[in-house]
Amino acid sequence: MGYWSPQAKRGGVGHRLLAGIPRHSLMKKTGVFLLILLLAGSAVAQEAAPPQTLGVRHTLPNGLVWLFSEQHSLPLVSVKVLIKGGVLRDPPEKAGLANLTALLLTQGTKKRSATQIAEEVDFLGAKLGARGSDDYLAVDLTVLRKNLEPGLELLKDILFNPVFAQEEVKRKVAQLKASFQTDEDEPGIVASRTFHRRLFGKNPYANPPKGTPEGLAAIDRKDLVAFHEKFYRPNNAIVTVVGDLTPEEAEQSVVRTFGDWQAASIPPIKVIPPPDLPGIEKIVIDKNITQANIIWGHLGIARDNPDFYALQVLNYILGGGGFSSRLLNNIREDRGLAYSVASGFEAGIEPGAFAVDLETKNRTAGEAVAQVNREIERLRTQPVSATELEEAKSYLIGSFPAKMDSVAKRAALLAYVEFYGLGLDYPWRYPALIKNLTPADLQKTAEKYLHPEKYLLVVVGNQREMPDFASVASQPGDKESKHDQGKKSQP
Repeated sequence: MGYWSPQAKRGGVGHRLLAGIPRHSLMKKTGVFLLILLLAGSAVAQEAAPPQTLGVRHTLPNGLVWLFSEQHSLPLVSVKVLIKGGVLRDPPEKAGLANLTALLLTQGTKKRSATQIAEEVDFLGAKLGARGSDDYLAVDLTVLRKNLEPGLELLKDILFNPVFAQEEVKRKVAQLKASFQTDEDEPGIVASRTFHRRLFGKNPYANPPKGTPEGLAAIDRKDLVAFHEKFYRPNNAIVTVVGDLTPEEAEQSVVRTFGDWQAASIPPIKVIPPPDLPGIEKIVIDKNITQANIIWGHLGIARDNPDFYALQVLNYILGGGGFSSRLLNNIREDRGLAYSVASGFEAGIEPGAFAVDLETKNRTAGEAVAQVNREIERLRTQPVSATELEEAKSYLIGSFPAKMDSVAKRAALLAYVEFYGLGLDYPWRYPALIKNLTPADLQKTAEKYLHPEKYLLVVVGNQREMPDFASVASQPGDKESKHDQGKKSQP
């Protein structure tokens, strides 16, 4: 959707994404299935005029909401199970619990070992994976139509009967802890982790989906069993089915797979709001590197904010549009100050971050930040040009069909629009939401949501080579703290 992924650079599952839906590891697949997947995008895109809704919505007696989209271009079926509550459900002292629960679904059930699950996925020519994210957990299956029944039986087994074997828990936790050590060598991740921790404080969005080393160390098997028992319930889930089935076949498969899933009371999500950011605050982490990694940002919006679309267009013009963006043209192309620069925003159930992310030489860090402030202020005080606006609209509207040009993408989009309450006609309403925006709308949005007088600045770089940095955008009352990367910082 053109916004900064919550997992980008935080070292979460799907590390260093800068757009769209988080990636996750998938099981091996056969050659014939890979060939079909490669053809899927073009085949789905070549269908006749699409319906004016993504699919049809149903509800089972146990409260499960499921959605179906009939697509006969290829003999494939994609099923997505979305469990409400990712990072937002993590206990404060056990960050990473939601994601760890999801990752362990494929690591053994009451009937199958992790090896047997992997072998069965390979035999079926399927793709199966589970992962966590900020707002939800997802289990995904894509399988040939002829193998749908055994594929769904396998999906049901990992979803309902995970054993969370102690040896598998230890192995997965060790892998995640090792990744934190690797992250320390990535200054971009160090900057992003520091940024999120300060910006969100005790709010769950402060942590990546994979949690923290301390949080993972505090999790035991009982926590995983309890989390699964509490939140993996039909009345806390969304299932989407897309592919080569009739509506009757889809209903039979869903009822057979999920009909006996038992509902239970789900506690409401309660989170601590992010701390206030009263002015400009700078955090400098001294690290002996040649390029400074910088994040400029502040709190943004939630996904249900009606200004989401204006901010999406505004972000494209500022730094989300690649070589078409103002930040890239000014800071990289015109001034040669940055190797990379981009802006983005995280929009979830709760307000996420709006941020500018850039890399530059240590000695030009101050100048680069000054240009970020200049471009932010320009959006607030001057209307964007007609050319910029039309280019942003054209890209955002024109690229939308690619979000549903395969059965797996369409299943993901169905889950997304249901989860965030966007409506099944969302893809056909989206162009008007973008097209009707004016330069005045964008300037009003910039004035409301971009704050050059109140932001958090995190810099990871060689402080001795940044002599001009301390004076950048300083105001009375500004806070500045410094950290020595000679010691490993705790994520």
